[in-house]
Amino acid sequence: MKVVSFTRHNLYTQFFICVLACFALFSCKSIAQPQSVTQPLDYTDQDVIENEIKTIRELQEKESTRALFRACLLEDDAIINECVDIVLEQVHKAREENNFAEAIRLYKSLFSVEEAFPQKIKSEFLHDNQYEKCVEELYKDVPGLTVDKEKLPSSISDCINATVTVWVDQGYKVENGSGYADIVIGSGFFIDRRGYIVTNHHVIAEVVNPKRKTNCKVYIKLPADMEKKIPAKVIGWDSVLDLALLKVEYEPDFVLALGSSSDLEVGDSISAIGTPLGLEGTITSGIISSTSRTLMTIGKVFQIDAAVNSGNSGGPLIDSNKTVQAIVFAGMLQFQGLNFAIPVEYLKQELPLLYRGEELQHCWLGAYGHTKRIRNNSEGLEVQYVMPGGSASYTGLEIEDLLISADGKNISTLEDFQILCMKYEPGTIINGTILHYGQKKDVLLYLDKRPEAPLKLIFESDFVDDSFIPIFGIKMVRSSTINKKSYRIEYVLEGSVADQNSFSENDNLELLDVQFDDVNNVFYAVIQIERRKKGLLKIQIGLGTSYDNPNYF
Repeated sequence: MKVVSFTRHNLYTQFFICVLACFALFSCKSIAQPQSVTQPLDYTDQDVIENEIKTIRELQEKESTRALFRACLLEDDAIINECVDIVLEQVHKAREENNFAEAIRLYKSLFSVEEAFPQKIKSEFLHDNQYEKCVEELYKDVPGLTVDKEKLPSSISDCINATVTVWVDQGYKVENGSGYADIVIGSGFFIDRRGYIVTNHHVIAEVVNPKRKTNCKVYIKLPADMEKKIPAKVIGWDSVLDLALLKVEYEPDFVLALGSSSDLEVGDSISAIGTPLGLEGTITSGIISSTSRTLMTIGKVFQIDAAVNSGNSGGPLIDSNKTVQAIVFAGMLQFQGLNFAIPVEYLKQELPLLYRGEELQHCWLGAYGHTKRIRNNSEGLEVQYVMPGGSASYTGLEIEDLLISADGKNISTLEDFQILCMKYEPGTIINGTILHYGQKKDVLLYLDKRPEAPLKLIFESDFVDDSFIPIFGIKMVRSSTINKKSYRIEYVLEGSVADQNSFSENDNLELLDVQFDDVNNVFYAVIQIERRKKGLLKIQIGLGTSYDNPNYF
């Protein structure tokens, strides 16, 4: 099965490449491996303690919450309070500069640490209501979070007039010796009378692409006057969830209200509004076909059967009450009626940070796992791999641990944790509870910045024996002291690429080569394997998988 690629829309499709045509035999060169792998710290060793204190002090100014997190793991009163004082100073500075998002990140980290060490951290400064004031200021004036009753549409025609065509002028392109205008057309909709518009990131991606050498200009066109182009400014964007916030100097006649798509069920009626193929103000209707498709690296999306074509991206998906329940973002144009939309809950979570401006960053712990289900009941987020040197590794998470709560919220699924992390910025400390060998254990979780290519970081940080657990779903052990490419499979994760290819425990394989395709963001491995499920016939196959994956968290 070949990967279904949405790279044109900058969407990370997770239908893995399971079986590729056998590659021509690669040269038998050794696979590059890290010189060493970061090991968990032994806090009973005095030299380790002294080196860790030195590292913590080096981190204090630039990564104060990371320093505080590691100080808490060390459980040294002096260094913990030293880090707390520095974070408090930075909170005060952030408040003075009206950087409320930064103040909230620091406050949240301090509250989490205080909850973990109430006997060590006592500061009246933490309880002077300033945190609540910062939250209030951050959410103040955020477009779309309050309903503007005076601007609500009363008819479908009004809803159409609340949508816009997003017009991105990328200059000119040359094809077959002739020059053409390079125009990208998408859709968007007003969420605020001040001229704030929601669209997809992939529509305006080149406008904010730091690698682009020429300027792009973004405009909107109104359904009532498609001749006039109104200049727009990109305020904030999220390339992972494919969302963007624009601003124009124009007060719309109508503004769409953001609903609660958690109320939608399969079979509910919806309508998509947009500019398919340049046909402005087009509305198509259908139903919700599914509420839980995995097409992105974070969260689930809706599958809809309303007609969607090129140009619909960024348009609203509305319900019978004329409220926005999702944002249209992709369609498989070769398959009629197979289209997708981003639940509005994700947008509502991110609006304060999008409104603040620039690119929104996501968090992770440096781990891999899945939702553990017993008799169709979701029990929590099961850890299946922990990256050496990552945040989860410092926390002490181990394979088979079950994350059951975080930040005071129950965690029943992988998506629960991912959605919770959407409202926090990297560098935030939160509390968590895990089941470790069946026993509850409270832990501190440091939300690190999610890399653009988690797979590459994992491969660089770990030996191939273990890194293939999250990459292909196999744990390998070396089976020869002579042939360094020879391995035996210790176990296979259910539902993984390896499982789909009939790999099983005790199969023998040779890892002939690996390659990174940075153009398509795909990792390839050439393997010669004897599969017990296939009669021990030795064959050479190629496996591939995306650099990112919904199971990385």
